[in-house]
Amino acid sequence: MATGQKLLSFLFFQLILVLLVLNHSNAQELKLGYYHKTCPNAESIIRKTTYGVISRAPTLAAPLLRLHFHDCFVRGCDGSVLLNSTKTNQAEKDAIPNLSLRGYHVIDAVKSAVEEACPGVVSCADIVALVARDSVSMIHGPFWEVPLGRRDGRVSILNEIVTNLPAPFANITQLKQLFAAKGLSVKDLAVLSGGHTIGTSHCNGFTNRLYNFTGKGDTDPSMDPNYIVNLKQKCKPGDTTTLVEMDPGSFKTFDEDYFTLVTKRRGLFQSDAALLNDAETKAYVILQSSTHGSTFAKDFAESMVKMGEVGVLTGKQGEIRKHCALVN
Repeated sequence: MATGQKLLSFLFFQLILVLLVLNHSNAQELKLGYYHKTCPNAESIIRKTTYGVISRAPTLAAPLLRLHFHDCFVRGCDGSVLLNSTKTNQAEKDAIPNLSLRGYHVIDAVKSAVEEACPGVVSCADIVALVARDSVSMIHGPFWEVPLGRRDGRVSILNEIVTNLPAPFANITQLKQLFAAKGLSVKDLAVLSGGHTIGTSHCNGFTNRLYNFTGKGDTDPSMDPNYIVNLKQKCKPGDTTTLVEMDPGSFKTFDEDYFTLVTKRRGLFQSDAALLNDAETKAYVILQSSTHGSTFAKDFAESMVKMGEVGVLTGKQGEIRKHCALVN
């Protein structure tokens, strides 16, 4: 009996080892210059098309970065966030946190341009990753090399959003757990939160902090009272349409100002304020705010590469979609 249990334990251990290797190997199969032979101009076509958009509408950089983030945190970076709902399935894009996502038309325009040059070669998942990188670099953010070879998933489920995607109302414990579940570190959490240096939010992403934080008509004590007064002038209770800059004054420019705002207790979301409730994330916030973001650009590039490898499909997994919103 004992021998049988030992054998079962050994086999279980071997299975876990195989799963870990498989999960790691997926990321390892991504590589720089993946389309060098099959679509040599892919990256330049994507960059040129993205530039055509961002040069005219720089405020789209933040939504395009957010699209990549929302894609990777649910089912991995497989383009599942792009899929439309069907009669029999509600997809991720129709979940409440994703209703404010924008930039799908940019992904479609890029896909069309790439398909014209190389039909059926470049995945929508890779396009999302490259467009996010290019958008950030075009508004004075860092540039990083993106390992490629992601395949597109065929599944997108609305209900998977709630358990996987970090919410603006999340506390530090929840944030650390969600990032750890994706193989991302506490440092990655602090670094990627810095993406809030660009973009806007609807009032309902944070008005609970202004009017009814604990259900008693109170404000969030972790937010600067003067900033609350300022925000109340822009956002009235129940406002779901007004947009507020996440990094006032430089929301169109990728810089380190976000960390200075957080240290001043002027982060817009509870998840921003939460960075001051953990020793490691707080130390990172203070370091960047006190050194004018000395390592932020480099760190952001590294964390984006890591995030871009989460749960990827490679090899013969998934497919290369012809249209990003539809499975083949």
